Amino acid sequence: MRTEAGRVADSLPSGGAGEGPREGALSRGTLRPELLLVLALSLGASALSSLISFIGSLTRPGGLKDQAATLNGSYAPGRPWLDLAWQLFGIATALVPVLLVAHLLTREGAGGLRSMGFDRTRPWPDLGRGTLIAAGIGSAGLAFYLGARAAGFNLTVVPESLPEVWWKFPVLILSAIQNSVVEEVIVVGYLLRRLGQLGWTPMAALVASSLLRGSYHLYQGIGGFIGNAVMGVVFVLLYRRWGRVGPLVVAHALLDIVAFVGYALLAGKVGWLPTA
Repeated sequence: MRTEAGRVADSLPSGGAGEGPREGALSRGTLRPELLLVLALSLGASALSSLISFIGSLTRPGGLKDQAATLNGSYAPGRPWLDLAWQLFGIATALVPVLLVAHLLTREGAGGLRSMGFDRTRPWPDLGRGTLIAAGIGSAGLAFYLGARAAGFNLTVVPESLPEVWWKFPVLILSAIQNSVVEEVIVVGYLLRRLGQLGWTPMAALVASSLLRGSYHLYQGIGGFIGNAVMGVVFVLLYRRWGRVGPLVVAHALLDIVAFVGYALLAGKVGWLPTA
């Protein structure tokens, strides 16, 4: 009987987890600008925006921990229906690069997002693995954030500042799912595949993926950069082991849901949770 890894390997380029070149693949001259364009439309642009934001925080009077980085805020204060429309618009448009990646991989003949294990073929293993990852990373990540903020290396992260309206928690959950899908599909599945096809070594690709993940969290401070870069290393290693981004999407979604919803429920009610 074929193992999961064996089935994945049969459908992907050599090199493991969709990272290596395959016969008949697009030329490097085509892949390189494609990769740059996808990143420019998604997480690469976020990384540059994050760097500019971090420079602004560094040059502002006062320490980093006295400043706040809000993740989910209102777009139309005092106008809940308009605010909801903007929230849903932002979530939907953020997913467009994922659809672009799916189109590019399908056109290439790679099987679309299935080639990176983002499908419904193994829902329960993906859910179980993702839950275990989230449990392991969540507690360590919270402790690292609190320590980095106390040391002055991090801004105060405000996961949400939405008004108390009926759609608050559904939007927070949708936002968490959107973040997880965009990041894991692009910065793990797609990026590793394309870097492998461009001839990057597995170690170089791991470093690039992890640094990219850290860089678009730099707006949170040095702690946000380091913590997410380390998480990136773990996620790449797990992806190479399992050949699926499904568990990573689940883990990331659970981490963000707990952060967003937990903050909404606990902010101002417990002393250990920093607020702006």
